[in-house]
Amino acid sequence: MMYHAESFATNEFLTYIVGYGGELDTYPFLLSLPRVKILYLAEPPSLLRKLPFILGGPLKVLRQVIDILYILLVRIPPPEYILVQNPPSIPTLALVWLVARVRGSKVIIDWHNLGYSILALKLGDEHPLVKIAKWFESYFGRSAYAHLFVTNAMREYLVREWDLQGHKVVLHDRPPTRFHRATSTETHELFQRLLPSLSGASAPSLATFLPKSDPPFSTPFTHISTYWDPVAMDVGAFTDHTKAPRPRPDRPALVVSSTSWTPDEDFGMLLAALAAYEHRARELETASEDERLPKVLAAVTGKGPLRAQHMADIDRLQTGADGGEAGPWRFVRCISLWLEADDYPLLLGSADLGVSLHASSSALDLPMKVVDMFGCGLPVCALGFACLGELVRDGVNGLVFDDAAQLASQLETLLRGFPHPPALEALRDAFGARAGPGATGGRAHRWEWGTWTENWDQTMRPLLLHDVSASDGADER
Repeated sequence: MMYHAESFATNEFLTYIVGYGGELDTYPFLLSLPRVKILYLAEPPSLLRKLPFILGGPLKVLRQVIDILYILLVRIPPPEYILVQNPPSIPTLALVWLVARVRGSKVIIDWHNLGYSILALKLGDEHPLVKIAKWFESYFGRSAYAHLFVTNAMREYLVREWDLQGHKVVLHDRPPTRFHRATSTETHELFQRLLPSLSGASAPSLATFLPKSDPPFSTPFTHISTYWDPVAMDVGAFTDHTKAPRPRPDRPALVVSSTSWTPDEDFGMLLAALAAYEHRARELETASEDERLPKVLAAVTGKGPLRAQHMADIDRLQTGADGGEAGPWRFVRCISLWLEADDYPLLLGSADLGVSLHASSSALDLPMKVVDMFGCGLPVCALGFACLGELVRDGVNGLVFDDAAQLASQLETLLRGFPHPPALEALRDAFGARAGPGATGGRAHRWEWGTWTENWDQTMRPLLLHDVSASDGADER
């Protein structure tokens, strides 16, 4: 939604963003746009968060209703368009439906997933509240001016099952241009900033795991070499010339997984895969250099309700505190990081491999984390589900796994030979060869990739500027 807001504003729309401060404040690039105005919703009182769901849920919804209606009906002038992402569905879909009729606005729904399917993870498919939520979502979402879908599969399902009206277009997620492969200098500067999180009391288990650092000349992943060169000013004088940072040959492989720490992402699967990798790396410790496996630093970004529980589990394993026979891990460390908005793409752009545990509650959406990784030229290992093939091409830009054992095998295959692993570099080639619809030959013609701006201009601009005479054609995209 932040990318949408940026695109609206750069296309000269006066753009109001309505949301909670904690999320909006992590996108500082929006504050520099003169046509963007941010309106904050009030955070729910702590008392509501402590109540059982059956009591706190309705009261939280009531508060949201009051806040959102006040902003949309009183604080802003009548909007031409109201763009809302789904989920969350309740109460926002009903509120924008009402406001659109009162103020003559056109509603655009960005269908990222189905809200009732997420609720079903907690309550079960047959729970009465899940059935009510499904009706609510279908009724108030049906008659929007336009519908955006993150997958072709979602478009086909909702058009068939809910008889959606209005314009219907697929807008595959893409990251903005600031998501890119990091240069060695960017990586060096990033890990200088992250060094306090990777050393000392904040991460004692990393003290002997990572290569020694000597800031500002080296980090665990990069180093700057210097050389002495005679100069003509004085005979015998030497000048210290500093070269650009380079990757360290003794660095560990950096594996990144982004998660919201919720039940629809099985972090235990990654934990089991890392444990299996540790075991396999020990087995191959005395093998030939080409067969040995490198150390792995697995960095998990994000925050959410299950973070503390899962990180406590992995800390017991990797430090040997669980009492297992293997003792402390020697080849794997897993850490949790919370990054500033500007540092997140740099971490992805500096990593060697990404892992996606997104299972999709509806099996109709795609993981945005993989989109971000692809924007940074980062191959992925992704948990498979029905429509994942619209994004991850198995063996082209990543690998698809079904369980922890398969993920562990993929980690071994892709990282063998590090820091120049042949299998991983073959996947990276797809990012160097990616091209548009006119590409021919090699891998490029099998995988088309555009930027956020290109996708947005092709899909959204005709809807907003009333150039919808060819709507039938647009509906087929």
